[in-house]
Order: sequence, then C-alpha cells, then structure tokens
Amino acid sequence: MTTNPFAPGAPRPPVTEGVFSPEEVALANRNSGALLETLGLDITPTGTHYLLNHFDVPVLDAGDHVLSFEGAFDAPYTLNMEDIRALPQVTRPVTLECAGNGRIGVSPRCFSMPWAYEAVGTSEWTGTLVAPLLERARPRETVQDFAFLGADYGFDKGQPHFFGRSLTPDQIADLEVMLVWGMNGQPLLPQHGAPLRIIVPGWYGMASVKWLTRIEALSGRYQGFQQVQTYRLRVHEDDSGTPLTTIRVKSLMKPPGVPDWVTRQRWIQAGRVTLEGRAWSGGGVPIERVDVRLGDTWYDAELTGRADTYAWTGWRLDWDATPGIHDLACRATDAEGNTQPLEAPFDMAGFANNSVHRVSVHVAEADV
Repeated sequence: MTTNPFAPGAPRPPVTEGVFSPEEVALANRNSGALLETLGLDITPTGTHYLLNHFDVPVLDAGDHVLSFEGAFDAPYTLNMEDIRALPQVTRPVTLECAGNGRIGVSPRCFSMPWAYEAVGTSEWTGTLVAPLLERARPRETVQDFAFLGADYGFDKGQPHFFGRSLTPDQIADLEVMLVWGMNGQPLLPQHGAPLRIIVPGWYGMASVKWLTRIEALSGRYQGFQQVQTYRLRVHEDDSGTPLTTIRVKSLMKPPGVPDWVTRQRWIQAGRVTLEGRAWSGGGVPIERVDVRLGDTWYDAELTGRADTYAWTGWRLDWDATPGIHDLACRATDAEGNTQPLEAPFDMAGFANNSVHRVSVHVAEADV
C-alpha cells in the first residue's frame, strides 16, 4: 500500500544504508552542489553555487513584487522593488552552507537530500540591511520574533506551509542580516530567490529565506514547520532537539589532479603538488589553522586570507607526492578553539556534519 504523502504526519520513505532510493535521486536531480574544483576561487561562480529548494521555484515578476511588514508593528508598511533598490546599498561576500551538507557521511542515515561535501558556496550579495527597515515599522515592546516568509509553498510530513523562518529581536541586533536582490553583480536568479531574499551571515542556509514576501512581527514565538519541526539537532526520536544556528567549523580540499569519471578518485604524477582549499566557521569567527594529513602526519597549511568577516578563508600546502595511493584529509580550527572531528557527529537528520574532508589520490611515477 502506498503511503499518502499529503496525510497529516506522513512519514518519510525508508532508507537502505548504502543505497539511494528513486525519491532521493529525484531530490538530487532538483538540487545541486558546488563544483569542488572551484574551491580555488574566493567567489563561487553563480552557476555553480549550491542549491537547496524545498518546494517548486516560484517564478515571480519583480515589477509586481511587494514586501509587506505585518503583525505587531505600530507602523506597518509595504515596499516594492523600486523602493527597496533605492535604499542604502551593501555588497559583501558571505559563505552559505546547507545544514544537511555531509549527510551521507552520518550513519544511520535519514531520508533527505543526499549531500556529500558540495553544499557550500561564497557569493557577493547585494542588498540593504534589515534592521533599519524593522525599526521603521516600529515593532511593539511585546515582539518576541520576526518571521520571514517566502512564496514557496508545499507539503512536508503531510503539513502544507509556506517556507518560513524567524529571528528574535536580539538575533536581529547581533546579526548583520541583509535584504538581498543581487548576487555576484547581477539580479538574483529564480532558483536563488528572485527577486528578493534575506541573507543571515554566519548561519546555516535554511535561515536565509528566499522569495521573501512578508516579514511578520510576532508577540509569541514563531511556530512554522521549518522552525520547530526540522532544522534541530536531535539524537533520538523523542528528543525535542537544539535549534541549528551558526555554522560549525569546516574545511574542504580542492581535489588535486584529474578524476576517475565514476569514483571521482584522483590521479596525479609524482612530484611537487600544491594542495589548496577553503575553510570557514559560523558567526564570523575567523579560521586560526588548517592542518592537512599526508600519510600519518598532519602538517600546518598556509592561510591565504579571506575577503570579509563572513567569507571563507583560503589555504594551501606544497606536497612532494610519491608513487602510491594516498588518503589525504584537511582539518580546520577556528579562533574559538573549535576543531573539525575525524568522524561524523551523529544527528537524526544528518545535520551539521563537519567531519574532515578525505580525498583518495593515486600517484603515478613521474614521466622521465
């Protein structure tokens, strides 16, 4: 008997370890990860920035689009796109990472988008700061939450809803949340939230609501599905969980050499090879160190800097590659002393896996 996915409380499909179902393949066909070979770039090209969209992409007309400020405001108002583009403008590079990035490395695995390492990217986002716009609407003293609601609508676990997330007044004050209409010098593409979205720097990507239509001031806590029923770290079924917020410290290596088409293992010739990649941490915390494992030894990599507070940091290390099969790894440590674990931390939904990136490299004899 086929389960009705639109019935209240509908369960997710079952998971077979090591085997991906047609439904998971369908999710992977709709969403896409960044190309790891672009990790040598400060800014991820727009066409290769990762995508995670829960429902259908709303195709919205910027000429008709209106953002409304509603709820517990003493001066609610609306803005069209012309109004928004006339506001004080900010452009800054921000690294976004999907909360499910690395999910296939967590066991037992849950049913969801089967991310490996690629759900991360850094773009230059253009827009205006959200905090002054909230102040203009004059939130009442009773406000506990600001809900950000998008135009994307669908079902999850049988519950119909618009995608929405919230931030508290204190979080708005601490975070440099942006109302964004541009990406890498161009208008937002439909799949990236056109014509309007928010960017919450330093937090996992679920907070950066796309296709934004409404900001609602609430005198209680927001109870939307994507806020209270998911994006929480849980270790068992009855665990209410801890909400996901800032990104955990992490690093990735640009795969060296050339790949095997199917396995993506790497092939290079013996000799001097420059290994490079990116490292980042949440909340604007800088990266203090990146170590690269060659054989059984970890070596300090050179940090090549970051473009801004919320952008990832480049790193590099020269390696004298000798013939054989080598399992390389990279591990970042941030300024607060947080270091990537060697093994994936467990979470029921496979969220926030920041274990080290491992790359298998086949080194051949150098040509004479």
